[in-house]
Amino acid sequence: MFDEILQLVKEHVGGNPQIAAAIPPEQADAIHHEIATHINDGLQNQAATPAAGGGGILSTLENSLSSGNLMTSSVVGGLIGSLGNKFGLPSAVTGAIAASLPGLVQRFTQKAANPAAPATPAV
Repeated sequence: MFDEILQLVKEHVGGNPQIAAAIPPEQADAIHHEIATHINDGLQNQAATPAAGGGGILSTLENSLSSGNLMTSSVVGGLIGSLGNKFGLPSAVTGAIAASLPGLVQRFTQKAANPAAPATPAV
């Protein structure tokens, strides 16, 4: 699952010109890994917590990202802090990455629900 998340992170971050232009090329792989690790950890934490009302782990995480609940805020906050501290990314870039997380999780959710479907959303 981590490799799938990592691949989607690379596609999603690379497809966002604001974010891609601000990431130094020599740090891109490490930053992609950091983002994927935080998403993967968030999914694992959600798996350890029973989903209220059903719907599955991925939909629960997707809903929590869009609603800004406490668990999601801590994942996003941890990621933003990590990207700023480890890689020296400015707040405009880390904010753009945080803002892109719901879309990234939605793409992963769609891909997990239908593995034969393309990972990129229809425009």
